[in-house]
Amino acid sequence: MEKMARILVVDDEERIRRLLKMYLERENFLIDEADNGEQAVEMAVGSDYDIILLDLMLPGMDGIEVCQRVREFKATPIIMLTAKGEETNRVHGFEAGVDDYVVKPFSPREVMYRVKAILRRSSATAYLKTETFNSHSVLVFPELTIDHDAHKVIASGQEVSLTPKEYELLHYLALSPDKVFTREELLKDVWHYEFFGDLRTVDTHIKRLREKLNRVSPQAANMIATVWGVGYKLEVPK
Repeated sequence: MEKMARILVVDDEERIRRLLKMYLERENFLIDEADNGEQAVEMAVGSDYDIILLDLMLPGMDGIEVCQRVREFKATPIIMLTAKGEETNRVHGFEAGVDDYVVKPFSPREVMYRVKAILRRSSATAYLKTETFNSHSVLVFPELTIDHDAHKVIASGQEVSLTPKEYELLHYLALSPDKVFTREELLKDVWHYEFFGDLRTVDTHIKRLREKLNRVSPQAANMIATVWGVGYKLEVPK
């Protein structure tokens, strides 16, 4: 029997929590709720959720701080719920470790699309089923190893903790070393955005990926190269 995904919905507005819960339960997801940041952190760290839907504008501790605190302990995928006028805050959210965002007022169908897309991508088994990756379970480079069966990244002998989206981005680049990908290509193939999506999403995740690798291996971090005016590539030292 397939395991039902557990989702934590965090919003201080009861009507929004009720709406999201109604639509998510129709898809047989298990839903927990929190109406403030402190409660959200306690629940997110104390339990294993498959995804978190997190409102940006919470009373007291806002969504960005919640995300930062959760990221100290967990790599659970997080979708931030934001209002249209909060573009700068959305960028800060990506920097804090958010995987995606939905703009209020949102369509429940769009929320479901993004939830299902992230759950598919963050599932190691689902990811391995795709034909492209069957022959690439372990990728080995100087100072960097990606074990796809275990969803593990080793840089200079030390394991690096990445969010599902950071991992997928690194793995995607590593499958085609030295090939340059535009931001648009990465949005389409890694985020599956064809008609919407902020190109800065890619830049922010590349920045966080480099920072995490650099903590244990500057050599591995330097492999993620910017090709100015074009995009990014994983550059293998000659």
